[in-house]
Amino acid sequence: MRPTLTIGILLAVFLIAGIAGAYSIDPTVVTTLDRTVLPVAVPSTSQTILPYEVSKYSENGYGIWEYGEGLGYEKRTDLMPADYSDATESSSAKLLRLFAITDVHISDEETPTQGIYFGYKGGQSSGYSPVMLSTTQVLDAAVQTINVLHKEDPFDFGIVLGDLANNEQYNELRWFIDVMDGKTINPDSGVKDDPIPGPLNDYQDTFKAAGLNKSIQWYAVLGNHDHNWIGTNPPDDHLKVNYTGEYILNMGNIFIDPLGIKSRGFYMGSIDGRTVNGDIIGVGNVSDFDTHPKVLAADPSRRALTVTEWLGEFFNTTSSPKGHGFNQYDAEAGLACYSFEPTPDMPIKVIVLDNTQLATDADAGGYGHGSLDNERFDWLVSELDQGQDEGKLMIIAAHIPIGVEGSGSSLDEYTAWSSVAEVSEQQLLDKLHEYPNVILWVAGHRHVNVITPQLSPDPDHPELGFWVVETSSLRDFPQQFRTFDIVRNSDNTISIFATNVDPAVKEGTIAAKSRSYGVAAMEIFNHLLPYTPSASYNAELVIPLSPEMQEKIQGFETPVIT
Repeated sequence: MRPTLTIGILLAVFLIAGIAGAYSIDPTVVTTLDRTVLPVAVPSTSQTILPYEVSKYSENGYGIWEYGEGLGYEKRTDLMPADYSDATESSSAKLLRLFAITDVHISDEETPTQGIYFGYKGGQSSGYSPVMLSTTQVLDAAVQTINVLHKEDPFDFGIVLGDLANNEQYNELRWFIDVMDGKTINPDSGVKDDPIPGPLNDYQDTFKAAGLNKSIQWYAVLGNHDHNWIGTNPPDDHLKVNYTGEYILNMGNIFIDPLGIKSRGFYMGSIDGRTVNGDIIGVGNVSDFDTHPKVLAADPSRRALTVTEWLGEFFNTTSSPKGHGFNQYDAEAGLACYSFEPTPDMPIKVIVLDNTQLATDADAGGYGHGSLDNERFDWLVSELDQGQDEGKLMIIAAHIPIGVEGSGSSLDEYTAWSSVAEVSEQQLLDKLHEYPNVILWVAGHRHVNVITPQLSPDPDHPELGFWVVETSSLRDFPQQFRTFDIVRNSDNTISIFATNVDPAVKEGTIAAKSRSYGVAAMEIFNHLLPYTPSASYNAELVIPLSPEMQEKIQGFETPVIT
């Protein structure tokens, strides 16, 4: 038998057996210090189109991008005393290096329990955008990018800051964990679809995820989308049944109807996975349909997870640590808070705080706000007390940022701190300002790259201030993650180098198409992002230390940052 025929037969056997290929990334792996992704302006003569008209995007100039120049670090000394001079400061010793991914929103686009109605003609891009077709492939590209960066300069750990899943579904969370673990991913539900025959050429194709480098430990944070229907409300019985069935969700306009998720009147829509562009089916006024629309097939793996069930899935993993920060006892109790020390010889403690709204909270305009009850607040205070007593610098990781809204932002209504929380935002800020060793609060949630100083309330003790760093979503433009390099300076201050990274998507891949979709969605929905046109922001954040920590940190001599 000829060798070429043998190879052809083997290839056919592999395909029949379901052995999946892997996506590659661009061989040029850099950060936004080297280059940025810049949307190309939509021509003024272009036709105005609606978000669901995906086939018209490119012909009308939507979703076009190019590479631009890199962004240097803006040096921020907001927390330093008024007379501070950095003339003698230079970076000397690296203390910690980590990456943060947030708001991946792994989406089962074919579920019957979407919120597509709220975005397919405009309105909320979180309800619908074609980026929802390829969230697993984008995560895989980001993981591969991290692996390359890790080889160049190793990470001590990574953290995912919530909204791993888009719609609290079991299959969405499993896809996320399995991508991180490097398993074979079938990003499809119901019946198997293949819009374009052949491997690795459409969003429904099975692929082999690269998996995060096994030497990197990664940790998880609970987000509002991880335990609420499309991030807005705890599911009631009507919703729970709907997830695993065939019938497309009948829901009212929860944003204006006082009945909220008890309202009815609109079919929310789903995606036809047989179509190249992910065409929308079953969306619109109930009165416009003769029969109740269905998805292609029901699927029990679409079931909605409780917080306890969500936490439990992190013990079913091949990457480390097992549980990804959560311990079995707290997971069974539904407590999504924990702390850890990334490196045994470095006095740094990370406190992971669940500050999403519990199902027992009163509904105050949806469940996407920041919130703490007294139990979680008391837990946080105990962790802060312990870290301060032990002389540890402290980083708080939470899904929702603190102290960044409340001044008329259009996001306030849905994403600011809850007005009915047992612990108010000001009460929390006041408590945090009592700890000179708190240096950083990292968060996602708002899908933007924003850095906010929380100034010390006492000018004589500037070390009582800290930084809040938000990272953009891996779902929506600019589809980035962040790296953090924490160093001790020669003047015994601390600098945090916060750097945005674009996944190194390779031209022609599904992840590259998703980037174009993300750019187009930003243009069509008229999203006003900070730091346009790239929406990226790199900064060196200088932090004063207490005299006690200045003395303690001097003893840590690690490789010099060059």
